[in-house]
Amino acid sequence: MVALEQIRSSNSKIATAFLPGLVAVFAGATNGVGETSLKQFAKNAVRPRICFLGRSRQSRDRVQKELQELNPKGECYFTSVDVSLLHSVDRVCGEIRAKETAINLLFLSTGHRRGPQLPIAVALYARLRFIANLLPLGRNISFLAPKGRAQFSSMMTLALEAIAQTAPTVSFIHAYPGFVKTNFGNDVEGVTFAVLRAIWEAVFPTIVRFLAIPIGEAGERHLFLATSARFPGAAATAGVPLPQGVTVARGTNGRSGSGVYSVSNDGEGASATVEKFLSSLGDEGTVRDIWAHVEEEFVRITGATTV
Repeated sequence: MVALEQIRSSNSKIATAFLPGLVAVFAGATNGVGETSLKQFAKNAVRPRICFLGRSRQSRDRVQKELQELNPKGECYFTSVDVSLLHSVDRVCGEIRAKETAINLLFLSTGHRRGPQLPIAVALYARLRFIANLLPLGRNISFLAPKGRAQFSSMMTLALEAIAQTAPTVSFIHAYPGFVKTNFGNDVEGVTFAVLRAIWEAVFPTIVRFLAIPIGEAGERHLFLATSARFPGAAATAGVPLPQGVTVARGTNGRSGSGVYSVSNDGEGASATVEKFLSSLGDEGTVRDIWAHVEEEFVRITGATTV
């Protein structure tokens, strides 16, 4: 486990390890883990230029004000986007590409207020569309649940492996944030979610004392993922130099520094069992097949593999 003290030490060196003016795009950063990670980035980077995407203009005003207070010398701008629509993703990516000559970090934590009927569209296809449209990047982080290795998580990780083959200087991280107290799901509509929220709010105060990661710590840990040399691209070594006792992480293929990482909330990579499972899928050509499927869906919906 990467200790919080080591993470804070690494984050404190961002200002000297990177040139001023880092450009970052945060999609889904007006609440929860995305928001706290955005704020940590704004706080620690020197004169950053930040584009943050979301649905709520009310949240936009609040977050933008807080970012300016955290780093008055930084620049930030908001773009509204419905990430359940790939055409909408294409539009906002086109706007970003028109404004930015390079992107150092793409952080994806997108959700959707209409709940569980759109999880694959938002969590898989929309995120991959952002990545495909905005390459080349410095580093990409998509957070949700690689720890459980459900169908979505496996598809996402294998799709990242496919992209990494064409972008060896980019680092791709699929991160599990752990059990964090956030307001995620508070704006989701429907009776089922209302009942689940009521149950959650009744039991959460008891659970949080034993299990929950503080929201601020979650942001610090994700900033570490975004900036540390622990997670290099396959053909790149950029990042804050490693603190003593911390080594380059093993990628999803079991090799150190391979460029694609499945990371748990403790900063460690996938288990040997998961690595073996993912490697077997790659050997069977699943990586190639998944990306072919994704591109077929992109073409079917938008008419092109990228904008």
